[in-house]
Amino acid sequence: MLRDADQGKSAMTKTEANKDPDGVLPDSLSNAHVFDDRDNIMSSELEDVIVNQDSYGIRLTDTADGRNSASMLISKMYAWRGYAGTHHLGDDPNRITLTATDKGDVVGTLTLGIDSPIGLMADQVFKDELDAHRERGARLCEFTKLAFDPAVRSKISLANLFHLAVIYARDLHHCTDIVIEVNPRHRRFYQSMLGFEREGEMKTNPRVNAPAYLLRVGLDYATEQIRQHGGTFSTNTTERSFYPYFFSPREEAGIINRLLRIDEQAVA
Repeated sequence: MLRDADQGKSAMTKTEANKDPDGVLPDSLSNAHVFDDRDNIMSSELEDVIVNQDSYGIRLTDTADGRNSASMLISKMYAWRGYAGTHHLGDDPNRITLTATDKGDVVGTLTLGIDSPIGLMADQVFKDELDAHRERGARLCEFTKLAFDPAVRSKISLANLFHLAVIYARDLHHCTDIVIEVNPRHRRFYQSMLGFEREGEMKTNPRVNAPAYLLRVGLDYATEQIRQHGGTFSTNTTERSFYPYFFSPREEAGIINRLLRIDEQAVA
């Protein structure tokens, strides 16, 4: 039985260790530029979720052109990390792709997968672990296809992307748990910074031909952390998690109300 990710990592080649099913590079965040003016976040046109005065925003990508731009970024970042396989984003009603844009250019993307009769991507490797949670009544979702251009990555912009995905999962699709497949070298980031817990042992993910752990976090836990710490990154000197870089509860409430209005208009 593996006691720690480092045991498995010692047997990997350098290329294998650099592969990650989700493409996030948390080890670079400590040196990233951080936007300081959170109060400048405002509503924009209907298709945008948030936009700041510097033309940075995150939007729901539901067009062919938008998915193509996101796919290009994913392929670029995954190739740089040594990924196998293709990374095209299709038009799937159970998958929600969010893109971060800077002055019109796509600089980050994350896809939220909602559990359905056809299952989640993680079922390919971790079906037994996921079924155990389904049997207890959990409504699962997964984070996949996470990629961020290292030239513009920042703690706040990445936290924005995570937080918007949390809102879509929790408030629009009523999910209870988020799961994610990660490379062993990134496991500690998700566990210590976001509160994810490991589910089972390390396995090989055939989609990228790399080792992976399944991690899970309850949305009730994430919600409480956001309530306590969201938006406090400039004043909170004791909390060491990633949650201070999320939106404040006031900002979150405004975004939820906006998204619910958009959802109602779409149904109508």
